Amino acid sequence: MEAARLGIAPARITEARVPRIDLDPLLHGVSKPARYSGGEWNSIVRPWDDAEIRWALIYPDVYDVGMSNGGLAILYDLLNHTPSTLAERAFAPWPDMEASLREHGAPLFSLENRRPLAEFDALGFSLSYELTYTNVCNMLDLAGIAVVAAERADDAPIIFAGGSGALVPEPLALVIDAFILGEGEDVILEVTEVLRDWKSAGGGPRVELLRQLARVPGGYVPRFYRWAYQPDGTVAEVESLDAAAPLPVVKRFMQGMPPILTKPIVPFLETVHDRAGIEIQRGCTQGCRFCQAGMIYRPLRERTPEEVVAGARELLANTGYDELSLVSLSSTDHSQIDGIVAALRGEFGDGLGISLPSTRVDSFSVDVALACAPRRKRSMTFAPEAGSQRLRNAVSKLVADEDLLAAARNAFENGWSSIKLYFMVGLPTETMADVQGIVDWAAQVKQIGREVVGKRARVRVSTSNHVPKAHAPFQWARQDTAAELEPKHQLLREGCRAARLDFTWNDPAESILEGVLSRGDRRVGEAVVEAWRRGAGFDAWSEYHDPAIWEAAFAAHGVDPDFYCHRERDLWERFPWMHIASGVSEAYLRREWMRTHRELTTIDCRDGCQVCGLEHAAQLCELKLQDRVLTQRARKAGEPLPVVV
Repeated sequence: MEAARLGIAPARITEARVPRIDLDPLLHGVSKPARYSGGEWNSIVRPWDDAEIRWALIYPDVYDVGMSNGGLAILYDLLNHTPSTLAERAFAPWPDMEASLREHGAPLFSLENRRPLAEFDALGFSLSYELTYTNVCNMLDLAGIAVVAAERADDAPIIFAGGSGALVPEPLALVIDAFILGEGEDVILEVTEVLRDWKSAGGGPRVELLRQLARVPGGYVPRFYRWAYQPDGTVAEVESLDAAAPLPVVKRFMQGMPPILTKPIVPFLETVHDRAGIEIQRGCTQGCRFCQAGMIYRPLRERTPEEVVAGARELLANTGYDELSLVSLSSTDHSQIDGIVAALRGEFGDGLGISLPSTRVDSFSVDVALACAPRRKRSMTFAPEAGSQRLRNAVSKLVADEDLLAAARNAFENGWSSIKLYFMVGLPTETMADVQGIVDWAAQVKQIGREVVGKRARVRVSTSNHVPKAHAPFQWARQDTAAELEPKHQLLREGCRAARLDFTWNDPAESILEGVLSRGDRRVGEAVVEAWRRGAGFDAWSEYHDPAIWEAAFAAHGVDPDFYCHRERDLWERFPWMHIASGVSEAYLRREWMRTHRELTTIDCRDGCQVCGLEHAAQLCELKLQDRVLTQRARKAGEPLPVVV
């Protein structure tokens, strides 16, 4: 077991089989004990001894955040409705609960049967944010499981990880036994059957089970791959060490949408998204060049209004919620969003609150939001992302000045008095004039608000620091240093104060850590484990993030943050994620990066296939490609353009 951190005794398991955890002594003096008690409405407690395969599904952040993760909820429901299989949940204990566990020598446990995590066959971590990686290490240690994969015994649980973070796996390659790449509901049952067959056959050396998992399409087992580096530190090559380990490893995705989860767990305490939710579409067609999610969650798939209403009927009856969130990367881009909202209104009347967590910047979105909330007017949120038309063109954010101003006027005229505007600072090709444009644009919105609603008008400007991500066109970009960001933040602080705009921004130090982990290689993984050993944890929470710990960890392993963050990559540099096929091709991403510097936008792929790499993998994309080919042939031949029905 790893050495104790911060002088606190490590968790210890002294018996081969630990009985159900007694909560009473652990929860004395702990804040929000409902985070650890389980027993929520719709939670599923299956008999422990009846299950052949036992999964612990883990979100490496506090319960309040993790319970809002839709992917974990889908897998929990799917596995618990699979014969002879159970799935239980665990979340990162808040520091007061961690101290209690270590003080009492109690292992980290699941919420349902309160079993130690070390007793499960498989632990599945959901990786949605890089700053939770030290929590993964800490949770394994609290469970009495070796943090480093190579140190685990044959009978230790298999440690899996999935989610968006799994597509850049190397920073956790020392810790995770096997990554599941892509949409978990498409592959989790195949993995479960491998575990079941292995267990029923009597088991054996751990490496043989990992070899079988590597053969599952979408499975990546780091121990079967070796990396070589150039003298300048860049990647030279990655080599497969076993015939079972493919190159590349291809992401899994479903051709359609999974069934709507209609019986989710209802927490006892308030969570980040404390409402019912239905994923109305998956994927995005906008193609914003900074957006990793818009690339890796392709292709686009939509639900029909009828499917949404039928799902909502069951969902609301099973949970008691009176608010429904229509979830997607950009909900108002759904081709039938107005039909969905109208159908929900027709079914449930005005008593149901409908929320749109993401909208595009135009008056149509305001009209849809008005239909969603005819009476309750909360803040309207828009994300222009950049402060000038030039920069929005460069990042292919398909928003014009007149779109925002018209949308703002529409919102104020229809009863909203508060508007939030989200921007990024540090985007490629950005100048101080672009940053000043954020203030100028927001001030125009504030002036429109004053004209319409008077002194009640409120405009909040919120900025995040751009962190380039893998599998997106800006994977070649350099990230602004803290010194480069400071004058931009200063301009925004002073400008927003003068214009009487509210203003919030992110700490550049946290953005740099995110940048290292977002494009890190296996060498960064050594620093992740080192930072955890030195006390790092809950790095996404400003009150616990300690830059000094990370500086020491990076120095101890020769990791230079400037190398990973602050240099622009050569167009043909090989990346630490080049062995992962996310669906979108490197050629497409490279083309989009080159168009950035020419300030050329790329049209929404609803309006025509852009040949991004999925045109032969996704059924709908293949149809769009055929339409494009037929259209080009017709134009060349001077024939009438084909009509697509």
